[in-house]
Amino acid sequence: MFTGIVEEIGRVESIKKGPKSLAITIRGNKIFSDLKIGDSVAVNGVCLTATTIGNGVFTADVMPESIKMTTFTNLKVHQPVNLERAMLANGRFGGHIVAGHVDGTGRIINREQTDNAIIFTVEAPKSVMDYVIYKGSITIDGISLTIMRRTDSSFSVSIIPHTLGETILGSAHIGTEVNLETDIAGRYIRHFMNLGSEPTENKPKKSMQSLLVENGFI
Repeated sequence: MFTGIVEEIGRVESIKKGPKSLAITIRGNKIFSDLKIGDSVAVNGVCLTATTIGNGVFTADVMPESIKMTTFTNLKVHQPVNLERAMLANGRFGGHIVAGHVDGTGRIINREQTDNAIIFTVEAPKSVMDYVIYKGSITIDGISLTIMRRTDSSFSVSIIPHTLGETILGSAHIGTEVNLETDIAGRYIRHFMNLGSEPTENKPKKSMQSLLVENGFI
């Protein structure tokens, strides 16, 4: 579990490609103060497990599902990445609950400055936008942010100078693809609201109205 408060910008040292997977080596600094083999690290918002550690780098395996759902399809050697270690139970909760399970990717379609803030507008698929709410939380490349406005196909966030300087969003531009993770609480609420109405292999789909009748709500 993470909070979306990026600790540092790391860099991709090497990428070893398998038939459908990757093994990536990341260089960092701050995160190595207590990092151990088996620990979780969010890399651009993607939860990865450190399999080897040494000389300021760690290696992690990236599964085919993670590659498919993230911008890791275009990952390059020397590319800067946001890094955050898993949350400590006695730490400050500075952002929001972040699982490191990316819902999909989006694309920056506008970047504008308003006084001391930079406003990014991100275009996202319906599968992501269904969980995007005004003043709700979202994670962009592992950064916890608040949604300031939304449309059916995009949302906007306001970035302070500190966040721009401490994360890879500082170099983001129109056309940049980003990893998106919506608020986990909203995902669970939506799932339980539709529990039983989604088809499975052994259970036919039921309408919401029939479920309400069946359970005595109407």
